[in-house]
Amino acid sequence: MKKVIGIGNALTDMLVNLRTDDVLERYNLQKGSMNLVNAQLQTAISKSVAGLPYSLSLGGSAGNTIRAMARLGCPTGFIGKVGPDKTGDFFIQALENLDIKPFVYKGSERSGKCVSLISPDGERTMMTHLGAALELAPKDIPESIFNGWDYLYIEGYLVQNRELISSVVRKAKECGLKVALDLASFNIVEENLDFLRTLVAEAVDIVFANEDEAKAFTSEAEPVNALQAISDMCELVIVKIGTRGALIKNGGEVLHAGIMAAAKRVDTTGAGDFYAAGFMTGLCKGLSLRQCGTIGAITAGRVIEVVGTTLGEDVWKEILALVRKVETEKYLF
Repeated sequence: MKKVIGIGNALTDMLVNLRTDDVLERYNLQKGSMNLVNAQLQTAISKSVAGLPYSLSLGGSAGNTIRAMARLGCPTGFIGKVGPDKTGDFFIQALENLDIKPFVYKGSERSGKCVSLISPDGERTMMTHLGAALELAPKDIPESIFNGWDYLYIEGYLVQNRELISSVVRKAKECGLKVALDLASFNIVEENLDFLRTLVAEAVDIVFANEDEAKAFTSEAEPVNALQAISDMCELVIVKIGTRGALIKNGGEVLHAGIMAAAKRVDTTGAGDFYAAGFMTGLCKGLSLRQCGTIGAITAGRVIEVVGTTLGEDVWKEILALVRKVETEKYLF
């Protein structure tokens, strides 16, 4: 099986269940967006939702994907930076517990944190203070890290450090890795459009995007047109279209993969990350695009049934049983 090393912001998630969207309006937060904020604003928002139900879990977009891939049996590693605190120690230990090879450095700031506000309809709006994650620098990452890996998986949220992304991609490509990029959020795409377009055209092999991200990236309103536009820049493109599934294009091969209906849409946090995890696991196993899309749909469908991205052992057993059916082509969307 092929191996995947991910790089992203090492974060702990605080997931808060809102009763209404009033707090979004109060702080002028666009529903469904990801916002980089300072520690003071994050603290103020946290205080404004004090008393509401919440939970804590390991987070970060690439971290979610890599951890889910590890649970699916794929050999994985993770590159990031945490603070000199118990939260950082916990993050590293959690990776090791899942047999994920950690390349996690210690910075001087406190470990990064993401406050995820979950609206009654399950949509999440994120306020992220990167903390030590922002200190990850090109000098931390020698080219030798990429020896023995097949894919580099990058979260789009890392775009706040363009020098880092450019350096890491160059080193990975020189070591023969294929590069996969998740566009992360439509507002991230809009704010970094020229850089991301150049990156994809010059160095990225696989792009994951949802409908809004694909539209922002290409200016094409129709997902199928956006799919085609992105495919002109790279080898493999996956455009997720919500409850309609996903459009997938690899060279001349184009297909529509369906979704796995969730019993209840509780929280969309991590849905895209888990879709990428399932899809990338299929690629690492050498499966067909439809099989890859089906595994992605299974993992995404399960994670939106819970708050956060931590699934119980019984759920993982169900997922793995379905994946085995997919591998024998007895269960395909």
